[in-house]
Amino acid sequence: MSEPAAAAVPVLVGFDGSLSAITAVQVGGRLLPEAVAHVVYLWEPPFASPELRHRLAQEARSLDDLIQALEREGRAEAERIATLGVAVARAAGWTAEPLVERSYGGVGYQFARLAEQLNSDVVLVGSRGLSGLKAMLGSVSDVVVQVSPVPVLVIPHPLTTSEWTAAAEGPVVVAHDGSNAASQAGATAAQLFPGRALLQATVAPEGHNGGPRSDDGVVLLRRRGHGATGIAHTLADYAAQQRAAVIAVGSSGESDRHTTLLGDIARAVTHHAQRPVLVVPTGNRLTT
Repeated sequence: MSEPAAAAVPVLVGFDGSLSAITAVQVGGRLLPEAVAHVVYLWEPPFASPELRHRLAQEARSLDDLIQALEREGRAEAERIATLGVAVARAAGWTAEPLVERSYGGVGYQFARLAEQLNSDVVLVGSRGLSGLKAMLGSVSDVVVQVSPVPVLVIPHPLTTSEWTAAAEGPVVVAHDGSNAASQAGATAAQLFPGRALLQATVAPEGHNGGPRSDDGVVLLRRRGHGATGIAHTLADYAAQQRAAVIAVGSSGESDRHTTLLGDIARAVTHHAQRPVLVVPTGNRLTT
């Protein structure tokens, strides 16, 4: 008897036509092969390029004509970008449809609101590329990570060949600190990535040498550096050693081992890990 098909995962994709966004969708297809996606582009006038705005200004007979032309051309360009995102998503194996909305600022908050309205299980966003050796998120992605009521999957760009391979078949490293938030991160990762091994890891407190394994089966990692950045680098190094597909972190919580997985640490991991990061908010609907 064949195994039942995996349930489709509803995904909200933030797409702006950039290489980072294209990479995010392609990697998302490897991580979540069964997905139904809303590919969202939020646009804010005046959206057209400076050259096009100049042409429209020359052709407009009045200010009202110019405003209408900017609205018309801006929305048309936004729809073309969303359609491109749908094509990329379908090529990645997803069922997808475009969603274009006019924004009035606060795009990150609008993404979070849409995720709740559309009953999405996860928000997929790409990072804005690399600065030195550190993956730096754009401001929109950062805000989504901070305020989204559903898990956010952040995909860095670019990825190496080994990181692309890991996305298809690697395990999931779950940042563990004994908190409810960490437990929810692990439970959410198990639901979103069924069949993948979950490797729970905790970062040793300052001054502790770490060890091969703690009593409860959670890997105890020797801390690399101080503060949130040190924890992020430690988890990123371990994930690279394990050829992990994803690092899953809770967005809040306190540790009984003096390690804290607060929102600032979750964001630090998204900034420093050279592989996808799943940020799971406390109380998200997948674990409640």
